[in-house]
Formats: sequence, structure tokens, C-alpha cells
Amino acid sequence: MSLETRVQALLAEGRVREAASTAIRQLGPQVLSYLSALLRSEPDAHEVFSQFAEDLWKGLPGYRGESSLRGWAYRIAWNASARFARDPYRQRGRRLETSEASRIAEEVRSALTPERAWRRERVAQLREALEPEEKTLLILRVDRGLSWREVAVVLTEEGSAPPSEAALRKRFERLKEKLGRAARDKGLID
Repeated sequence: MSLETRVQALLAEGRVREAASTAIRQLGPQVLSYLSALLRSEPDAHEVFSQFAEDLWKGLPGYRGESSLRGWAYRIAWNASARFARDPYRQRGRRLETSEASRIAEEVRSALTPERAWRRERVAQLREALEPEEKTLLILRVDRGLSWREVAVVLTEEGSAPPSEAALRKRFERLKEKLGRAARDKGLID
């Protein structure tokens, strides 16, 4: 049984708590890896991941299945990172009270392997120069393997129609060209 089928079955049975726990545990490692690559700061990624877990926990009963569960979860993570970036008080370092979702988020964070950090560092110089939306496009498509449709869900502006798959492919091609030029300029490739 796929994760999506399992979560939807649990929701249909009214077992929201178990559905949310399952979704966070299964999708959490890849979402945390995405946030770490996007934010380039483990403490910031952990903070945003905790917010993601809370948001997914609270929002899961409203999940309608119009997009894949994975795409929907990445959209929640993208929104959490955007809110974090806009938050003028984020430097205060004040931690929220620990809830069950936060405890599960901590469980997922502690299970990550050093391999992910090593892989991230290999392309860190190139990614640092990218805009957040460019980083998200690259991470979701290349690192996470999301379909164009799932990427469109994540990058849809609030109140707007999702970008077309063709438009996303074109943006991705331009991004690859930009990265190639930057890699050549830095002597990373010939």
C-alpha cells in the first residue's frame, strides 16, 4: 500500500493523528533534506522543519488529494520557509513549546545520515548564488525527483494558476544553463 493510499485510508477512518504521524515520518527525511539545501543552515532548516511538521499535522484533515501527498507536503514546506524568511523576529531564537508533531520532527532530524550533508556541500557554491525559487526548482526536480506537476503545485503563487509544465521545463533549462556557466567560471567543469 502506497503512503498516499495509507494516509487517505487513515483519514477516511478518522485516524488523523496516525495519518499525520505516518506522513511526517515517511516524507520528513526528504523534506528536511530539501529545507537544509534551500536554507543552507541546519538550525534554520530544523526550525522550518518543525513548523512544516506542525502545519502538516494541522492541515492534513483538509488534504483533498488534488495533488500528490508528496507535492502537497513540499508546498507546505515551501510556505513554511517563505514565512520564516519574512519573519523579522526569527533571530530571537525563541523556541516554541514541544508538541507531538515537534517530537516526531526531532526524531526524523536525528535519523539523517552524514551522506546527505556531504552531497549538499558538493554543490553548495553554485546553489548559494541562486534565488530561493530557483533553488526550490532545482532541489525538487533533481534531488527529490518530483514530477513537473508536483513542482508546479509547490511553486504556485497564492491565488494564481499553477505554471504550465512547459514553462517550468523552460525555466529549468535556463537554470541549468546558468549553473553550467557558473560552474565553468569557477573552474568546476571544463
